[in-house]
Amino acid sequence: MSSEDNLLPLIVEPDRLAEHLDEPSLLIIDVPLRAESYAEGHVPGAVFLDKGRLMRGEGDVPCREPTVAQLSALFSELGLTRDTHVVAYDDEGGGWAGRLLWTLELIGHTRYSYLNGGIHAWREAGQPVATEPTAPRPSDYEAELLHPEVLIDRAELVERLGEKGFAVWDARSPAEYRGEKGDNRRLGHIPGAVNMEWTEAMDRERALRLRDYAELITELEALGLTPDMEVVTHCQSHHRSGFTWLVGRALGFEKIRGYAGSWKEWGNRDDTPIEK
Repeated sequence: MSSEDNLLPLIVEPDRLAEHLDEPSLLIIDVPLRAESYAEGHVPGAVFLDKGRLMRGEGDVPCREPTVAQLSALFSELGLTRDTHVVAYDDEGGGWAGRLLWTLELIGHTRYSYLNGGIHAWREAGQPVATEPTAPRPSDYEAELLHPEVLIDRAELVERLGEKGFAVWDARSPAEYRGEKGDNRRLGHIPGAVNMEWTEAMDRERALRLRDYAELITELEALGLTPDMEVVTHCQSHHRSGFTWLVGRALGFEKIRGYAGSWKEWGNRDDTPIEK
C-alpha cells in the first residue's frame, strides 16, 4: 500500500488527525478495553465498537478471526465502504485498535491509520473530546478474506517452526512465556519464540505512543527479529499481539502475521510442541 493513496499515515498524531475531522471519507472507530471509556470522552465523530465483535466468539477457539458473514455484518453496521479511511484507537495503548487494523488488512481494506497513543495522547494534546455518541451511517459491505496471508493457522505454524527466516514474537508477559502463569491446560511458549511484552513497545512518558522506532528496531534485532523476516506474533487471544502486529507494520516488517488462535488454542491442546 502506498502512503500517497491514503489520507493519513499509518501512525497518525493527534494534531494531524484534528485537522481532518471534517473529512467525509474518514471513519474514526473507538474500540476501548473499558466500554465506559467511550462515554467518558471520545474523539469527536468517533463511533463505538465493542471489542468482542473482532473475535469469532464461538467454538473451541473463540478468539479466532470472525467468519466472513460476521465481518460483513460488522463492517456494514460501521458504515465501511471501499473509499473509507479508517482511524482506529483505544484506551490502552493499541491492543484492540491493532486487532481492528489487522482485521481490516485481512479483508483487504488498506486505508487505515492508528491514532498514536489513542485517547490518552488525544487528551494529553489538549484536543476536544465528545461525550455524546456518534451513530454510524450503515453501508452494505461484503467482506472477503482478500489478504489471508496476514493470518496464520496452527497447522502452518507447527509445520514452519525452525525454518530459516521465520520467527515467532510472543507478546505475552515474561511469566506467561516462561510457563509460570496462565489460564491454559499447558503453560510455556512455542518452541523458538522470542518474548517482548506488548507494553514494552509503548512510551509511558508520551501517553502510550509507540516508542522510538530506532530503539525498537535495535531491541527486536537483539532478539533475532529483523524486518526482512517472516514474523508471526501472538499472545493469549491476539489482542495484545494486535498491537505488536501494528508495531511490526510501523517498523517496516512487511511479512508480519497474526496467529489469532494464540495461546488460547496452542496451550489447550495435547499435540502442540511447547517449551518452558
